[in-house]
Amino acid sequence: MGKKYAKPPIVEAVCEFRLTPETRWDLTVPGLLYERLKGSFPQKEQRMIREVEFIQGPEGLKQQIRTSERIMLFTEDKKMLVQVGPRLLAINVLKPYPHWEGFKPRIEMAWQSLQAAIEVQGLERIGLRYINHIELPAQSVELAEYFEFYLSVGQRLPQQMVSFLAGAEFSYADDRDHCRVQLTPIPGSGGKSLFMLDIDYFLARPRAVEVVDALAWVEEAHDRVKEVFEGCITDKLREMFEEVL
Repeated sequence: MGKKYAKPPIVEAVCEFRLTPETRWDLTVPGLLYERLKGSFPQKEQRMIREVEFIQGPEGLKQQIRTSERIMLFTEDKKMLVQVGPRLLAINVLKPYPHWEGFKPRIEMAWQSLQAAIEVQGLERIGLRYINHIELPAQSVELAEYFEFYLSVGQRLPQQMVSFLAGAEFSYADDRDHCRVQLTPIPGSGGKSLFMLDIDYFLARPRAVEVVDALAWVEEAHDRVKEVFEGCITDKLREMFEEVL
């Protein structure tokens, strides 16, 4: 992702915009968006989505499950979609990843279509997330050969880990943005090792980015995600992904 690869490990990328509560939203908005996007996203579906939200209260952190209705707009091949929910716009692309030059214009199209349909008063959150599945040739591998970001354990502990979750959250732009990075094995890979590397760059301070600067933020976020991805892997993985010169 920092470089261009012939075999990128990306299985899904998503750019998400969450709007502030004072932004007017009603049942006509998904229809207005569909009219503007149906040339590129002609297939429409309606789904109920369950989201897990963590809320800090007087008694500590609580988990809350919310159910909301979303309209899904798909391309003909269903490899790219736009999700529309209450004060939510998300653009997803699935494997094979079309590189940033193929993903970025769809983000711009969806965001500009939303702005043409309603007056966006503010941004509660923006996020750019990349989920990678990295397959290695053996069932047992030395993580340090392939990753710069991994879980390291002391010599007095068993060295064969059945499962683990390595995670960290990094601060950017004077703590305006955060980047959450997680690496975990995926079980049942049949004689090989499969790992998920999840990189989620997001606006950590609500309303800290003006509406007019949203797309500039997305471009900056993409640069940071590229840097983080390259910082997580070794040259051995770069060779496997086959850099395009």
